[in-house]
Amino acid sequence: MNYNAGVPAELISPELADLVTERLTATEELLKQTCKAEIEFINEMTTHLMAAGGKRFRPLITILAATLGDASKIEVIKAAVVIELTHLATLYHDDVMDEAQLRRGAQSANARFGNAAAILTGDFLFARASELVADLGPAAVKLQAQTFERLVTGQLLETVGPAAGVDAVDHHINVLAEKTGSLIATAAQFGAEFSGAAESEVIAMRNFGEAIGIAFQLTDDIIDLTSIAEESGKAPGTDLLEGVPTLTTLLIQQANKAEDQELINRLRNQVTPELLPSL
Repeated sequence: MNYNAGVPAELISPELADLVTERLTATEELLKQTCKAEIEFINEMTTHLMAAGGKRFRPLITILAATLGDASKIEVIKAAVVIELTHLATLYHDDVMDEAQLRRGAQSANARFGNAAAILTGDFLFARASELVADLGPAAVKLQAQTFERLVTGQLLETVGPAAGVDAVDHHINVLAEKTGSLIATAAQFGAEFSGAAESEVIAMRNFGEAIGIAFQLTDDIIDLTSIAEESGKAPGTDLLEGVPTLTTLLIQQANKAEDQELINRLRNQVTPELLPSL
């Protein structure tokens, strides 16, 4: 896997590139071991999305944050795997809720194995993440639990929508902070903490991770609108078809421009597949 793909060469020092590559390779090996199950049919399901690849963005954040201290510590690698396992588990659940057919360019787990199996596989991976985070101490276990609570809270907030009198855009940004920013914030905090960085640096990394997480999800929402399935690895327009609000669609509705009226009406009545090619 080319972990430097898409990054301008002049922005990467050879020493940092070598360190990140070596640490991500170690992370990938431990991730494979941790996803593996002794029962073959369970193993096929637990390794399905892991084997499909992915950006490994969250472990990358953990490792980069760890350069503030000693990034060679085994605790950093374990923390990176905990984060990626948690992320993978949420993908199994998300695909069931979204009724997705593609994930990372491959058939989604729910499409291949069924909804019940996909949900249980996500639970299995959460269990493996919990087992591994226990090696990192009680404080890490507590933070992992708090992060999981925020992930669920974000999904629930997205499902129920904004309360009366709450601005829809403000609500959406809060959803992104809970649903995506929380895990990336923890990824950055874990990296800094387990490398032995100073407390002020740990706090800074957590704040950085949360902000990056929100920006990351905003970008992903745009990709959902504009991507080609062969390039993005998932079906375009999933959020639109499911009636899931994004910043783009919320701003279009708030602007309420005459030229966007047809789209606004369709958004209010849920978008149909026929509209997607024209977006």
